[in-house]
Amino acid sequence: MGIILGLIVTVGCVLGGYVASGGHLYVLWQPYELLIILGAALGTFLIANNMKVVKDTGKAIMEAFKNAVPKQRDYLDLLSLLHSLMREMRSKSRSEVEAHVDNPSESAIFSAFPNILKNQPMTNFICDYCRLIIIGNARPHEIEALMEEEIQTVARDQLKPKHAIQDVADGLPALGIVAAVLGIVHAMGALDQSPEVLGHLVGAALVGTFAGIFFSYGVFAPLATKVKGVREKKMRMYVIIKQTLIAYMNGALPQVALEYGRKAISAYDRPTIDQVEAETIGGAAPAPAA
Repeated sequence: MGIILGLIVTVGCVLGGYVASGGHLYVLWQPYELLIILGAALGTFLIANNMKVVKDTGKAIMEAFKNAVPKQRDYLDLLSLLHSLMREMRSKSRSEVEAHVDNPSESAIFSAFPNILKNQPMTNFICDYCRLIIIGNARPHEIEALMEEEIQTVARDQLKPKHAIQDVADGLPALGIVAAVLGIVHAMGALDQSPEVLGHLVGAALVGTFAGIFFSYGVFAPLATKVKGVREKKMRMYVIIKQTLIAYMNGALPQVALEYGRKAISAYDRPTIDQVEAETIGGAAPAPAA
């Protein structure tokens, strides 16, 4: 909703100011100029990125429009899941805990949190490190270093759509110049025409420069920033997992380890200690999925 509102404000102010100064909107409608600019931008995007990144970019754009970031409910579910797993690791045998991490889809603990379970990469991240913990011969600092390396790897993959969109935004002003030059070339072939015809052709060429700059700084660059913000907030879930499990490996009780994870949550969305205790010690069930 924020993206749509922002586009309405941006386009409205640009076109409104143009009309208010005496400009005519029909002059800006140059479909062939737009075809050159946006078509070339799409082509360079496909050249620079493999199909996995292309598909992930489409997914990232949809996430940005929906503002699909973790909410407080998601953080509470994650902390509750980690609390349940740490209690199992603390009180149950290795074989009993392995049953949960080896097959999370059939685990009663993971099944209680379907929103986390359907996030396969994050579920694998939790299971992999819980498995290393129950093996018992891994040192906390070694596990922490391994977690940080994996989080950085995942973050690079998650931010590839942002870089792909930003690269398109960076190239659009130059593509606008390309369209403008082609328009001028066309206008040079009509020097024997009336000033009205020649003026129209030159104006159409300049629209290409305007469109390239506008799409770059008014649409694609802000969209890339939005994608980055959404993906970074989703990545924060991994940091919460790392902080919680490392605290547990260093000897903290499950409820104390949760506080390390809770502190890694943004202050805007961070649940209170009482809310976390109500979800864990209090035994409150997670809200059913819609």
